[in-house]
Amino acid sequence: SKGDADAISFLGRKYFDGKLGLTKDVPRAIELWAEAAELGSLDAHFQLGHMYFTGNGVAEDKQRFIRHLQQAAVQGHVESRYMLGAVEECDNGNYKLAVQHLMISAKMGYQKSLYGIKEMFKEGHATKAQYAGALVGYRD
Repeated sequence: SKGDADAISFLGRKYFDGKLGLTKDVPRAIELWAEAAELGSLDAHFQLGHMYFTGNGVAEDKQRFIRHLQQAAVQGHVESRYMLGAVEECDNGNYKLAVQHLMISAKMGYQKSLYGIKEMFKEGHATKAQYAGALVGYRD
């Protein structure tokens, strides 16, 4: 169930950090996150995506990074949506898609996304209307 998935993801985080009396064990954390992701944990998808992005405990894998973040983002995980926008902007130069991701997460109340759109507006990659829309959405 979803509760079990979140509990398994939580336990993965504790193994990753070496908390709650557990010895730090990144491979075990990754196993737990993979199990939790299969059970539907959005946080586990985010954590796995981040691991594939940094190469911490796994080989760097951009495709898996994107896939895990997309899985979480389409189901409402705001940080995953923000990271997808940041990657599209910084790594891929796809400003149109970056703005779309950041607009969605700004409207979900994520301050970093609002700041990202503001910066893209300053650099000429987002319109004044998009920045204004993000501001309104962020406040609502």
